[in-house]
Amino acid sequence: MTRNEHPRPIDPQVRIGHIHLKVADLERALRFYCGVLGFQLTQRYGTQGAFVSAGGYHHHIGLNTWGSRGGSPPPPGTTGLYHVAILYPTRRALAEALQRLIAAGISLDGAADHGVSEALYLRDPDDNGVELYWDRSQEAWPRTPQGDLAMYTRRLDLHSLLKEIEGSGTHREPV
Repeated sequence: MTRNEHPRPIDPQVRIGHIHLKVADLERALRFYCGVLGFQLTQRYGTQGAFVSAGGYHHHIGLNTWGSRGGSPPPPGTTGLYHVAILYPTRRALAEALQRLIAAGISLDGAADHGVSEALYLRDPDDNGVELYWDRSQEAWPRTPQGDLAMYTRRLDLHSLLKEIEGSGTHREPV
């Protein structure tokens, strides 16, 4: 492509369909993705692979030990997946995810308000980065006076997030 060529943009309805992760221990990964995060197991491939989803979709996350069983995470300074981002439909649903993490004793690497979204950052049992987040409506996104997107990173108040589910009888303090 030359400098003066303008590529046709991708269809705006395109979405990322699923992710497939290499894991060291399939059962341990299923305990995290199904047991902690609440995904549902949709299919197994023997003892080496499994698909999990939300809402009955065929799969959002594939997990396998093909070539990685018993393996270790890549060392720092190497390329690979930075994180998988799991989009929750509402702030309340994100608060419920935080509550699940607290109940499982899983600590966060961070929590941020990006203006367009609020996000929780953590590691799965194979040290893959995981982002759990919800998007604000586009009308609420921060903009410059010229109308350009003006995302930022600020500390997310976890206590405020948990107030979304106050009164549910299962509120616990963040880790």
